[in-house]
Parts: sequence; C-alpha cells; structure tokens
Amino acid sequence: METEEQNTESSKAGFIRIESVTKKFSDFVAVDNVSLDINKGELFALLGGSGCGKTTLLRMLAGFESPTSGRIFIDGQDMAGVAPYDRPVNMMFQSYALFPHMTVSGNVGYGLKHEAMTPAQRQDRVKEMLSLVQLSHLADRKPHQLSGGQRQRVALARSLAKQPKLLLLDEPLGALDKKLREHTQFEISNIQYKMGITFVVVTHDQEEAMTLASRIAVMDQGVIRQIGPPSHIYENPSSKFVAGFIGSINMVGGEIINVKGDTVEVLAPTLGHSLQVSTSSTFSVGEKVSLAVRPEKISISRKRPATTANLLKGTVQDFGYFGKDSLYRIKLPTGHLLSVNTVNAQRLSGEEATATWEDEVYLTINRDAAMLFKGDA
Repeated sequence: METEEQNTESSKAGFIRIESVTKKFSDFVAVDNVSLDINKGELFALLGGSGCGKTTLLRMLAGFESPTSGRIFIDGQDMAGVAPYDRPVNMMFQSYALFPHMTVSGNVGYGLKHEAMTPAQRQDRVKEMLSLVQLSHLADRKPHQLSGGQRQRVALARSLAKQPKLLLLDEPLGALDKKLREHTQFEISNIQYKMGITFVVVTHDQEEAMTLASRIAVMDQGVIRQIGPPSHIYENPSSKFVAGFIGSINMVGGEIINVKGDTVEVLAPTLGHSLQVSTSSTFSVGEKVSLAVRPEKISISRKRPATTANLLKGTVQDFGYFGKDSLYRIKLPTGHLLSVNTVNAQRLSGEEATATWEDEVYLTINRDAAMLFKGDA
C-alpha cells in the first residue's frame, strides 16, 4: 500500500505530461515526437535557438496550436479539444501586451472580471498580486509611466492573478537590459517559489535558463537533446551539440592512443600534444573522438608549472578584461587558438595581471576537466 508521502510524490510527477507529440506545418516538422514530464511546482525551461520548436511546444500547451499527433495532459486531464480559455493555464507574452488606457490595477485585475468573485475579493486579489511584485505604490499609474522592468512585473502579476495551475512565459526578459534582466531573474524565481505554481519558460538565453530553472530541456530541430538540472547539463552534456550550445567550449578532434582503467590518452593534432582524460565511458585505441574543455577549466600561468601532465605552451593573441573575469585567446605552436577564462578574484594592478598581449604562457588541463565525445569534431 502506498503511503501518503508516496501519493503526494506521485501526484507531483508528470503534472504536465507530453506524450510523443509531433507538430507539422505542411511538410515542416516543428516538433518531432517529443515526450516530456514536468513536475508540479517546478520552474522548467525550454532552451534552444530560433526555429528549434520551443515556442511551438509552448503554444500547444497553451492551446493556441494542436498537436499533429501525440497527447498533452495537464494535471491528469487530456487537453485534446480543450480551448485555451478552458485550460488551467495562463501565458505571459514577450511583448507584455498591457492595455495602455488602463491603470496598473486595471491591467492586473482585467482577467478577474468573469471569475466568480465579489468586487471586494477582486480588489483584494489585485492588491495581493501588486504586493507580490512590489508595485503597490504604482497601482494608479498607466503603462507608459512605467519602466521596462515595472511593465514586466505588471504583466507577471496579471498572469498570476487568476491563479492558474500552469504559467507559460515566452522570452519573459528579452526586452530588458542586462542588469535589470539579471535582477528580474531572481525576482521571478522567488515569486514562483512563493506561489508554488508550475512555470514553463521559453528562452534562447542560456544564462537566463540556468539562473531561473530547476530543470532545462535543450531543444534542437524539434527534438529534445537533453533534460536535466542546469549544473548537470553544463558539466555533463550528452552530446557535442549540447556541449557547444550551453556556455563556451574548446573542442578539437583527436584519436585514442592509450587506455588504462578509467584514463585514456588522446592525441590531438591541433593541440600539438596528447592529453590524459578521465572518463566513465568506454573507448578503444584508434577510436576517433572529440575532446572538449570549457575555458574556465584551463589554468594559465606565465611561470612554468611543476607538472608536465597535460601541459601546453602558447602566446596570448587576444585579451579581454571584463572586471569580474578575463578572457584570453592563446595561440598554440600549431596555430590553433584556445579560449581561457580566469576569475579576477583579487584586486590587481595591470603589472600583476595573469598575462597580457604577446606574453608566453603555460596552460594546464586537469584530466577530470576535459570531456570526450565519440566521433571527430
């Protein structure tokens, strides 16, 4: 017999269930046989480039598009034939779509007009939502009197006012500048946590997805390439595509020349060197592979390190200082350029910087830092 705790966990799992969903527009396949479970109360991100199918999938959840084949369930109910206005779903559009002639309060309360509520209850709900997004003091203003970030929060409050089971957000922060976008990411996460409503966010911004979401689905050409927590997708990408799409990466072709336990030696001609790599996958001597390492996983020094393992030598060709970190492009003797990222953890003068243009430097790659994928780069 299942315990109450097991029943609760079971009800959370698969709150949104997408089963073998395909969407075609004439001969074009926008979404290709996608299956996906999203848990109750989760903040989930659909991440991918333009045309990958993420917005089409979101529109099918909202009911604006119907699957060509497959089924969508929300809280156990099959959504086939259910109109958008009858779904327990609300959607926040990228443009925010606020009514310019209405006040902030009017915009937030607009969707409550046809709800079974008294005027006093509607007023209380509007006040509650404005308090949640910290806009109570701007209740009587019109949208044109607000900043971009404030308009974004009004749109979010309006979307939450009807207390949907599911909130869909289509590129919610795309219109904001970088600083405001970073601040608003945490605001959205905190609001979602307080409300306990399931959020599904569509975005092409990797940092946005990794900051907001507890899990991410990376999409490409209508297919989900990998699903997992941000840290897992970043540190353990399942394919060369995911490794290249999430964050920055150095990727070169190589060949396995030695296998010893969980350590393989890879000869990488473009690096002019062989590297030892720890791996849990099985590789054979002579097998072609792609060797990948993220820029921040490479150590850089003007002094030659004591270690000789996985040691490369090169010259600084390009150098970018970004305050919190610095990016180097190191030219190896083969002519290949490697990107190296360092965190500026201490306040340094120019003379004390790790390296600068045309400096000769040494690069060290820990055997646990590199990743291997089958097939040449």
